[in-house]
Formats: sequence, C-alpha cells, structure tokens
Amino acid sequence: MSEQQQGSQESTKGQGFETRAIHAGYEPDPTTGAVIPPIFATSTYKQDGVGGLRGGYEYSRSGNPTRTALEGNLAALEEGERAFAFASGLAAEDTLIRALCRPGDHVVLPDDAYGGTYRLFDKVAQVWGLAHSPAPVSDVDRVAAAVRPGETKLVWVETPTNPLLNIGDIEALAAVAHDAGALLVVDNTFASPYLQQPLTLGADVVVHSTTKYVGGHSDVVGGALVVRDLQLAEKLTFHQNAMGAVAGPFDSWLTLRGIRTLALRMERHCDNAEKVVAFLAAHPAVEEVIYPGLESHPGHEVAQRQMLRYGGMVSFRVRGGEERALAVCERTELFTLGESLGGVESLIEHPGRMTHASVAGTDLEVPADLVRLSVGIETADDLLGDLDRALG
Repeated sequence: MSEQQQGSQESTKGQGFETRAIHAGYEPDPTTGAVIPPIFATSTYKQDGVGGLRGGYEYSRSGNPTRTALEGNLAALEEGERAFAFASGLAAEDTLIRALCRPGDHVVLPDDAYGGTYRLFDKVAQVWGLAHSPAPVSDVDRVAAAVRPGETKLVWVETPTNPLLNIGDIEALAAVAHDAGALLVVDNTFASPYLQQPLTLGADVVVHSTTKYVGGHSDVVGGALVVRDLQLAEKLTFHQNAMGAVAGPFDSWLTLRGIRTLALRMERHCDNAEKVVAFLAAHPAVEEVIYPGLESHPGHEVAQRQMLRYGGMVSFRVRGGEERALAVCERTELFTLGESLGGVESLIEHPGRMTHASVAGTDLEVPADLVRLSVGIETADDLLGDLDRALG
C-alpha cells in the first residue's frame, strides 16, 4: 500500500459510505491538483538508483498507481485493511484458492453457487487436489456438517446466492468456519459493499466480481478480494504478483468511476426491484417469486438484519415449465437477454441454459422454469410493461 493510499484511507475512516466512495484511496495529485486519479498507462517506472523505487513502484504487474487508488477505495468501502484488484472475479477467486489451499485440502461451497465458481472448483482446483462439498448456505447446521475437521480450509458463501437468492447468516457461518480452523469467504457481488459489509460480521475474505454492481455500467470486467488480516494480506500480495492476473490501469479507472455513483445506483436498483417483485407476485403466469425482501422468503429476517436493503436481483419461476420460461426470456425488449448483472440496464436470462449450464446434471442444477432478472435503473413503469407483454 502506498503512503498516499494509506493516508487517504485513514482520512475517510468514520465517514459515510458516499463520502468514502468518492474520496477514499486517492488524494488530489500534488503536482497538478487533479481530483480524479490519472490512468497510469505505463508498464515500468524509472528507479532512482538500483532499488530506489518512487512510491514503491517498479513494474505494473506488481503495482500501478491507478490500481492502487481502486484497491484503497474498495478496502475503505468494505471496511477492510487491504484490497486487491484483478482482471476478473474468477481471477480473484483462483488467486485466493492458490494462496490459501494446498492439495488434499477441502472447501465447503454453496449448493447453488455461481456456475463459474463451481466450474473453477470442480474442473480446475479438484484436478489440482482440492476437494469440495456442497451445502445450503441458509442452513448453518448443514454447512457445519459438511466441514471436514482438519481438512476444510475455506467455507465459501454467496449471500444472496446466484441465482436462487438464498441468504446465509454471515455471523453464524463465521463461527462455524472459525470453530473448524477455517476461513469464511463471502462473495458479496449480489449485495455490493453498499448493502452489506461481510468483514464487519466476521468474514475473513470478501470476493467481488467488480464487473457487476461495483463497476455498474457493463463496460469493464474485473474482480477483487478484500481482507481485514494483514498476514493474510501478505500472502495475497505475493500471489497477486506471482500469478499476475491483475486489473489494468484503464479497467481500474473505469471501476473507480462506477464506484462514485454506487450508492445512488443501488438505491434505484432496489426501488425498481421492489416494484418488479410486487408486479410478478400478482401475475397469474408466475408460479413463484424469489426475493429476500419478501416476508415469505425463508431468509428474510437474516437479510433484514445484515443488509441495508435487498438488492436489484430478482428470480421467478414461470408456470408452464422450461419452454414458457425460455419464451419469456425471448419476448422482452427493455430487459436485454444476456449474461452478467448489476449494470444500469436491465437484463434477463435463463440460468439453466446460460450462466448455470455448467452445473447441469449435478447437485447444483437449477430449476428449468427459473428466470433471473437484473433490474436496472430505467423508469419502473416501462420495465413492468415489458414484463407484462413477455408474460402475456
């Protein structure tokens, strides 16, 4: 961490989220007064004599001032000590796995984990010798039962999960992990740092696909890890540099630009999602609406306790099965048929055929009649009209 980053992070402690989102991680440039971090499009840096590094920079895989600003900002938003920015969310996950696990170790995964995460563990890490077991994050006892004493190194949680929006009790799951000598990793992508800060609830590592809500404009791919333990940070610092899947300066700059409006966007995402949920719940073509903000949701009380609001992700099951669900996905106009989530535009997808195709035929297979929405920040009435036409 550079002195500038540390000073900026310290100066924003105790300030509101919106203030930290705009100011943490970067002080105006001392030479020009620039209030926005420049894009340092450089691969290497002049040294003042052998080993005489200016600000600690020698090569942009190891460190880049634009990435440094993003990492300081993310650490402040998640109330952690250090953050690490990567080229994608899966690059962040892979670096974490290799930093903390060894062949013969074991990880507990959500039984409805994001398909890319499951593929990484099942097709890549398992070949390397890392075992995994699925468990529902909403059932603390079953997560505890899946832990293998002496072998489990990570309890991996998404909350809300993707795409079934199950809720895990972060404090309770942290106790389970720590009692077993394991670390709790929380994928906070769906909630974003604005709605939930897992490190304050006992988690050891927060994972983000910053492609999603953090960047927020569907124009950049990235990932991040945030930690509160400095010894853990040292391991990640080494592996981030050794493995090299770092965020580039332009990607870091775009992500920082998105972060500045994160609070405003998340409020609008939540407002629109609540209206979409109310509409779907009353529609005769909809079998079930899945959203943590509903009192009928089994994780509602936990979500109410650990989240500011309930997010912009909505899943629902369509009467008529898979073919009807596919037809709905094909008929929308404002809801763009596409993978990813968390951008300003609304997206619709069929998880079983798209984002979660990699878990078909496994214990993690999702219902064939399931549709997932990423509710954007458009005019709510227009979104409701679009869904009404597609469902009709």
